[in-house]
Amino acid sequence: MRHFITLFDLTRDELLHLLTMAERLKRQRSRGKARRKLGGKVVALIFEKPSLRTRVSFESAVAQLGGASIFLTGGEVGLGTREAIPDCARTLSQFCDAVILRTFAHSTVETFAEHASVPVINGLTDAHHPCQALSDLFTMREHFGELRGRIVAFVGDGNNVARSLAAGCGMLGMHFVLAAPEGYGFEPEYADLLRQRFPEVRFEINGSPKEAVRHADVVYTDVWTSMGQEAEKDARCQAFRGFQVNEQLLEQAPAHAVVMHCLPAHRGEEITSEVLDGQRSIAFQQAGNRLHAQKALLEWLMSQQGRRSRR
Repeated sequence: MRHFITLFDLTRDELLHLLTMAERLKRQRSRGKARRKLGGKVVALIFEKPSLRTRVSFESAVAQLGGASIFLTGGEVGLGTREAIPDCARTLSQFCDAVILRTFAHSTVETFAEHASVPVINGLTDAHHPCQALSDLFTMREHFGELRGRIVAFVGDGNNVARSLAAGCGMLGMHFVLAAPEGYGFEPEYADLLRQRFPEVRFEINGSPKEAVRHADVVYTDVWTSMGQEAEKDARCQAFRGFQVNEQLLEQAPAHAVVMHCLPAHRGEEITSEVLDGQRSIAFQQAGNRLHAQKALLEWLMSQQGRRSRR
């Protein structure tokens, strides 16, 4: 049995296998071919945070694969408050065939997975968003083909999305540049981990969006204030002034560069509507690909049942 807590839970070959599966599943759906690999399976979704793309894409993925899903809010379950996390994990493992968690603390997902006897998927924590990165890499490969040597410039906060995407880039031999204001980049420990795990890949962290995008194939951004950081909104907007992805910034990037955003977007803050809706944006293709990438992930994880868990 395997879990999907961070991208580091996969080998490079497994990641490539999932991207190939997603491509095949997307092609099959476009041809109207049904695939019922989760027939008779039940997947629980426990979300402490609100969600549009993660919830709907996962519930749709389960349904299209022939399974059923159960959605529970964090208040209903009370992980670590109403009930101890290990107790909840042991109990739900007897009712369901997989559990998707969307939580604040990353330790919540880790503890749940330690005590679960079914696959656990990280649907987002404050530290990592591996499902988003999986879809992002699928979208990039769909657009560019071979990804080795491509450059991703992430303009904005070194948040959970940026951390997961950087790890995915390292696994596939892509260079990653983070342009963030001082104090908003990766923690030194995480930057060191990336460089140690992927010594052949270039990871840069700087405070210059113009320099970051100069050779980029992908210009990526995300909201400056994530869920749970609302009290920091004014300070963050001030700190990120000058880090907006707009037409002026894109003029510094190569003509072939595309724009990505994990959504939801705060239009007029981290990105302008002109760019998000423009010809170079593949953000909505990226959003749609959440469905296919997560179908691949669910099908693959279910096939790992009975095998050894996290390495």
